[in-house]
Amino acid sequence: MRIVVAMSGGVDSSVAAAMLADQGHDVIGVSMQLYDQREGDGTRFGSCCTLDDLHDARRAAAAIGIPHYIMNFERQFEEHVVRNFVDEYVNGRTPIPCSHCNSDLKFSTLLTRAASFEADSLATGHYARVERDPATQRYLLKRGLDPAKDQFYFLFSLTQHQLARAAFPVGHLDKAAVRDYARAKGLAVADKPDSREICFIPDGNYAAFVERKTAGDAARDGVLVNAAGDVVGHHGGVHRFTVGQRKGLGLSAPLPLYVVDINARTNTVTVGSRQDLDKTTAVVGQLNWISGEAPAGPLRVSAQIRYKHQPAIATLTASADGTATLRFDTAQPAITPGQAAVFYDGDVVIGGGWIDRAER
Repeated sequence: MRIVVAMSGGVDSSVAAAMLADQGHDVIGVSMQLYDQREGDGTRFGSCCTLDDLHDARRAAAAIGIPHYIMNFERQFEEHVVRNFVDEYVNGRTPIPCSHCNSDLKFSTLLTRAASFEADSLATGHYARVERDPATQRYLLKRGLDPAKDQFYFLFSLTQHQLARAAFPVGHLDKAAVRDYARAKGLAVADKPDSREICFIPDGNYAAFVERKTAGDAARDGVLVNAAGDVVGHHGGVHRFTVGQRKGLGLSAPLPLYVVDINARTNTVTVGSRQDLDKTTAVVGQLNWISGEAPAGPLRVSAQIRYKHQPAIATLTASADGTATLRFDTAQPAITPGQAAVFYDGDVVIGGGWIDRAER
């Protein structure tokens, strides 16, 4: 098969390309130029998608012996990822740019570009698996076998059409095995650290970035209130806060205070105790069902409401208005609007969506 591999310059995607080439496939490496790297120095440790990463991808492709191309996706990245990031913070929500990057670029725009190479599929270095259900002939998105690196959380928006052409070569391996494979192939990225920062904000200052992108409009003065509605402080914009935040509130109190609610319409941030963060229900919108169909009735699932959130048991109920409700057996801390809620049964991903609100 001819397979396009999305190469980020990290060890996972490099090994994915090497494995496919070793299996005899006609492999083409493609890297995405996503943003103007003159904004910041792009050298902060842990950042990703930098010029150095593009060079690492090209060197890995050369070592494997496959062609490599760099495609400019700056416009698409700005439209689908950066704009969403800014809008979500301005509206008092906490976005996940990596999920939008994976769904809107890697498995949408890049998959379309792969067709120009007459490629049969698109492969990435995600720790996930795709299989076909012999009974229904539908494609299944399954969790990676390494629980420490499982990345299904970022892939919940994939459709049946996309899964039909997706490949995850390292999904059945753990990280140690991936690095061993890279060393055996002589790849220079074998011991390269994983990226941990948002690539387009190398200095980590999200608030300043949002203010630059909104020409300062996001920096609207507002108030911090307690559960009773009493004003306990002031702030310079709701984009500076996220539900569950404790540090940087500028408040002094006998007990720790946390952000428990953000209302962008009134420019109000509500603070409370750690117990005030616990909620049992999440209302989820913009849903994607991996099978292509919503469940007919209430369904018992495991659910994650953040990437590093410990999975929790809940009852999932889809509604006629296109939303779904997750009712957890035990209250969960900091259910945050803007974050993804992903549902699964065992190691099979059912679907997911974006949290709209939390309820007690």
